[in-house]
Amino acid sequence: MPGCKKMMTPNIPTGPIFVPRRKEECGIFGVYGHPDAAKLTYFGLYALQHRGQESAGIAVGDGSQIQNFKHMGLVNEVFKEETLKALKGFVSVGHVRYSTTGSSLLANAQPFLVFHGNDYYAIGHNGNIVNAVELRQELESQGAIFRSTMDTEIFMHLMAKNLTSGLEEALVTALRQVQGAYSLVMCTKDKLIGVRDPNGFRPLCLGQLNDSYILASETCALDLVEATYIRDVEPGEVLIIDENGLHSVFPFEKRRPSHCIFEFIYFARPDSNIFNQNVYLFRKNLGHLLAKENSSITADFVMPFPDSGNYAALGFAEESRIPLEMGVIRNHYVGRTFIQPSQAMRDFAVRVKLNPVRELIGGKRVIIVEDSIIRGTTTRTRINALRQAGAKEVHMVVSCPPHRYPCPYGIDFSTKGELVAASNSVEEIRDFIGLDSLNYLSLDGLLEGAGATREDHPFCLACFDGNYPVQFEKVQKHCFEEKTKRTGACG
Repeated sequence: MPGCKKMMTPNIPTGPIFVPRRKEECGIFGVYGHPDAAKLTYFGLYALQHRGQESAGIAVGDGSQIQNFKHMGLVNEVFKEETLKALKGFVSVGHVRYSTTGSSLLANAQPFLVFHGNDYYAIGHNGNIVNAVELRQELESQGAIFRSTMDTEIFMHLMAKNLTSGLEEALVTALRQVQGAYSLVMCTKDKLIGVRDPNGFRPLCLGQLNDSYILASETCALDLVEATYIRDVEPGEVLIIDENGLHSVFPFEKRRPSHCIFEFIYFARPDSNIFNQNVYLFRKNLGHLLAKENSSITADFVMPFPDSGNYAALGFAEESRIPLEMGVIRNHYVGRTFIQPSQAMRDFAVRVKLNPVRELIGGKRVIIVEDSIIRGTTTRTRINALRQAGAKEVHMVVSCPPHRYPCPYGIDFSTKGELVAASNSVEEIRDFIGLDSLNYLSLDGLLEGAGATREDHPFCLACFDGNYPVQFEKVQKHCFEEKTKRTGACG
């Protein structure tokens, strides 16, 4: 292969699984006080489709009961006009989901709906409970019977034990037993509730549409339904919306925020504002800083792999004064490779998703701007395609530091074995991928882009530096689905 060293096989460990592999980087949406809550939620979920492509669901309350419809597939595949018309009510919650291998089941689609104590409860969850196994084992030992294998059901079981004390008290008691990252939307037949964990890992915002209130993972969903952004739901806040308006409870002691910075780098839509910053401008700023840190690299043009690297590439080209080109064209009818539930599906998506413009690339020196490298396999396939298209030199700059540590808080890299940077140097990764050079943005540069410093910042950086804001047991754990298949039981 011209212009690069001999390809190598990365030294990826196959150590113990540190946390249950049931992670959910999902999209949640809620409506209160709108006569067509189901259709409004449908459009909200449509705007949040990038956060989950496996299943979609909507639960709607009309003051006396809750109706629920959910299925595997994209939002526009799951819901048809007649389905939405049948979901009548003024309060609703919606959910789009992705999961890791083994838990792509209809039983795990959300919202999760139960009938208990003569009332209905529907809940949608974005995040990951790090003490889920311990909680589930304890609940099962007390006689609880689980209908699914997801974290979300644990909230309902914990609540049910204390509902005789009232909804608010039951919810607060349940939340105090849960550890990890979670943003929740929940509805009863006549109330809407939004919750963020006390560290504020996952985003959740509040909006208003005339006399209705909206809860959403990202502001892009508010924009689509023409709602006005009011504020973020605060870390540790339990926000209850009913006929009396807004009522907030803060059951936790205030903590230093731990906003997931990977939301900015990868997950959130660029037209969203999360954690009080605009995602587009954040990513573009990272590109500027990346160019400053790598001013010695020269090339004929800069290009992203659309769409992940687009905005950092704009900033890099602007700062470096190297022309920006779109050297590969994306097939928009293929899903995002990172959140597909199996490696086989990722590999297929890589092959059909991007196609090089051979006449542009042939004989040229190019700089690829990418937002992250997780496993390295996707990037390696893409670089090989550029080589085959005749690229003379291929350099890559990445708008975040290397991911060296697993994430227990809801991102789909829960073991070190899934992270190419966990046991390989930058040079080894460069050779494995097939690059002439590889450079990552420094951690200080990433924080500078966020307007913060190492000493004073509101982010979780654990995937980069290993400093976990919420501790978890580093013991061998199996996902509930695998254990159920082997033994017929779980716990």
